Amino acid sequence: MKQNKRKRLCVYCGSGAGLDPQYTAAAAKLGCDMAGAGIGLVYGGGGNGLMGTVASAVRDHGGHVTGIIPASLLQLENALENISERHVTNGFHERKMLMFNLSDGFVALPGGVGTLEELVEQLTWAQLGHHEKPIFIVNTGGYWNLLLELFAQMREQEFIRAGLELPYMVVDDVAQVVPEFLKYRAARRSSAPGLISA
Repeated sequence: MKQNKRKRLCVYCGSGAGLDPQYTAAAAKLGCDMAGAGIGLVYGGGGNGLMGTVASAVRDHGGHVTGIIPASLLQLENALENISERHVTNGFHERKMLMFNLSDGFVALPGGVGTLEELVEQLTWAQLGHHEKPIFIVNTGGYWNLLLELFAQMREQEFIRAGLELPYMVVDDVAQVVPEFLKYRAARRSSAPGLISA
């Protein structure tokens, strides 16, 4: 259950920074944009890599940051200090459900297998009708191209077929995320379609 009316986006991203400085710049831009629009951040609680960048940007621009981290990762992922809320969970399943319950949408920045797993879980839940929250894939520098090609192959081979579409939006420019999220919410309030089904 949500604790208040604050809009929140859950951001999945790497606990490393990657090799391309575009990734860090995109994470910082997203955090700044979210804070400026009054959109709270829900994320994995770490202070390293892109996770730390997006959370620090939201925090440093006056935004609300909710970190959710398993006790086993507090030191490994260098849990970020001075954030609005921190929830320490007993494990990963509890963490992911709390992230889901507190969020109004999901954003995938570049990351590793953990980011991929979290993204695919939300896509699966949306595909099966478990939720209608928007899912954004931020394709900075073409990072997610191979995944998008795999989705296309799944459609071609009819493993993704009519009635089982994957509802997500791909954006190449991270600056599109906040406007598209707000547009989606407005469309939902007026019962108009708000997502591209791929």
